[in-house]
Amino acid sequence: MNDILIVDDEKDIRELISEILIDEGFSTRLSGSSKDCLEQVQSHPPGLLILDIWLKDSNMDGIDILKKVKLNYPQIPVVIISGHGNIEIAVSAIKQGAYDFIEKPFNLEQLLVVVRRAMEISSLRRENTELKQKSIVLSELKGNSGIFRNFVTNLDKIAKANSRVFITGSSGSGKEAAAKYIHQNSRQADGNFISVDCSTSDQNELERSLFGFEDSSGLHEVGALEKANGGTIYLDKVSDLPMDLQSKLLKVLVENYITRLGSNKKVSVVVRFISATNSDLLERMKNKSFREDLFHRLSVVPVKVPNLRDRIEDIPILAKYFVEQLSSGNGLAYREFTDEALTFLQGMHWPGNIRQLRNMIERVLILGEPSDKIKVEELISYEPKSQNKEDKINLISSELANMCLREAREIFERDYLILQINRFGGNVSKTADFVEMERSALHRKLKSLGINSGQKN
Repeated sequence: MNDILIVDDEKDIRELISEILIDEGFSTRLSGSSKDCLEQVQSHPPGLLILDIWLKDSNMDGIDILKKVKLNYPQIPVVIISGHGNIEIAVSAIKQGAYDFIEKPFNLEQLLVVVRRAMEISSLRRENTELKQKSIVLSELKGNSGIFRNFVTNLDKIAKANSRVFITGSSGSGKEAAAKYIHQNSRQADGNFISVDCSTSDQNELERSLFGFEDSSGLHEVGALEKANGGTIYLDKVSDLPMDLQSKLLKVLVENYITRLGSNKKVSVVVRFISATNSDLLERMKNKSFREDLFHRLSVVPVKVPNLRDRIEDIPILAKYFVEQLSSGNGLAYREFTDEALTFLQGMHWPGNIRQLRNMIERVLILGEPSDKIKVEELISYEPKSQNKEDKINLISSELANMCLREAREIFERDYLILQINRFGGNVSKTADFVEMERSALHRKLKSLGINSGQKN
């Protein structure tokens, strides 16, 4: 997307513009018809489109092409040129999303100024898109635990291959971030990463979104599979895909082409498929609500995203990162954590995983006192109360106040040691060092309290 596509039905005009731009260091492509123009945009989107209004012997004029390009490729700036220019045409072009309008015969300096500015905008849009994608990946793929390092090592191995990937994991665990990481480190990295949510209730809308649409005049809307051509398509919640679309998707996987809705024309697509679900697909296949042959086509390389609860050593790293990210990106005050607050975060069960952690940090930064460190009390007060007993942290309360010291101490010791064992990933030696106990003494204490150090409670 760093070249310029010049579209004009007059060969001399498009070649003249091309020569001028090449002399200025730009790379160009040429087209003389609406059909060829759209095919070139589809196969290799340009950084800039210079488009003549009147295209002789074409079934679409420049305004029609402009509408189509802005619908399917809104990031591409379009400069309209015309030898029959008037204010109405110029206004119409700008309203339809054109970057600028230049009347023929054009002033050389004016043309170069417009082209340079448009290409700068194109470059900035690409960089902004890439940075957004990378920031999402970075925000969720951070950590230093053994589980996390092994997970990323596997992603690196998977990225180098071209195999289809099937990602499983709980809600909020970072499945899309894992998919983007694979894409960004793969041979498809220069292509598009297109995400599709398969859980929509409108089957017709989903089918159109995947396969695109074409009417009798040849006007067409590019679907996700075409947009991902040469890149990666990410099918989120693929388990919710309706049976009819499962059959169509299976055909794409087998034959490597799609057919737009309303058309019989076959369009070749070369796409890497990454699918994801948080549902039990084995159960769905047993119930005949998901095709087993489709599953085996998609699940060449299975990947399991670890829950946040399984890598609690990473929680302080993620929490601090989210503070940095939110304070710089949202204009919120930067705040540090107390040691007790970080320990508290490590003791939670996190059913919503990384997404839940980020949301909690954002609430605290918005509602808390910007001059203070983040304390345990804040985290408790701003976290929605869970109805799940396992998601609660036992704290000193009126309940303990009604117990004798021996009973209260036993409850406190059990909850405290469970928290610390979980905090250090079940490592008794690290836990013993932190709580300042001999390892053998800690073993005896855990046994007396009925705590299995090999299991998270």
